Amino acid sequence: MKSMALMDKVAVVTGGGGILCSEMGKTLAREGAKVALIDIHLDAAKREADRINDEGGEAIGLYANVLDKESLEEARQQLLELFGPCDILINGAGGNHPKGTTSRPFFNPEELPDPAIRSFFDLSAEGIDFVFNLNFMGTFLTTQVFAADMVGKEDPCIINISSMNAFRPLTKIPAYSAAKAAISNFTQWLAVHFAHENIRVNALAPGFFLTEQNRTLLTQPDGSYTERGQTVIEHTPMGRFGTPQDLSSTLLWLCDPGSSFVTGVVVPVDGGFSAFSGV
Repeated sequence: MKSMALMDKVAVVTGGGGILCSEMGKTLAREGAKVALIDIHLDAAKREADRINDEGGEAIGLYANVLDKESLEEARQQLLELFGPCDILINGAGGNHPKGTTSRPFFNPEELPDPAIRSFFDLSAEGIDFVFNLNFMGTFLTTQVFAADMVGKEDPCIINISSMNAFRPLTKIPAYSAAKAAISNFTQWLAVHFAHENIRVNALAPGFFLTEQNRTLLTQPDGSYTERGQTVIEHTPMGRFGTPQDLSSTLLWLCDPGSSFVTGVVVPVDGGFSAFSGV
């Protein structure tokens, strides 16, 4: 049964063609929201929007590059024409890049120089820029564009996507960890900045969920765990990876007016990973 609180609200989900963000879109649509899935891969956004429509929801797929403000403005204009101004913004677009990733968790000078091994000293400014921009600047620019229509609305909210990396940086991915820490900080800053307008700003911090981006890092082709995947499971008290549906109830709580006094928080959805010391 729908709660009715989100009925006819207009929700924008960036990264909407991906596994986790498309499920967020479906979750909101099931509650009666009109959902715009925005993605740099328009075919993926339209495919997921069609699935929502086939299930009886109301959704559209739109193109935008979250690092290109002009394309975001064009998506906003299409949204206004088709659904109206944004009530709920999910800043889901993000990701990592090999050029911002080391090959080993620990530096070993004896392995240098080896072109097959990327140490901290081999990380490129291009790779760091790409990861930081995609995660932080993509959230910053998208919020500038769509939050402008939230001013004066009833119960608008913004939900950013942080990460376990924001609490404690994981090995090998310094750019992604730094970018997600920036997202958590920005979430708190923006929550204060918009507090007098009653625009609530919070963040989800997913634990380890299998996506197309990390599947080969965490699992073998036969479905068994890689060494890193096994380490993750051993440090997740619930003993499994998250599923896209595991984010749904927390997402709805943060979007619902029932959480109207909740702003500036980063909520872990991680199976206990952030609470476990390893011993």
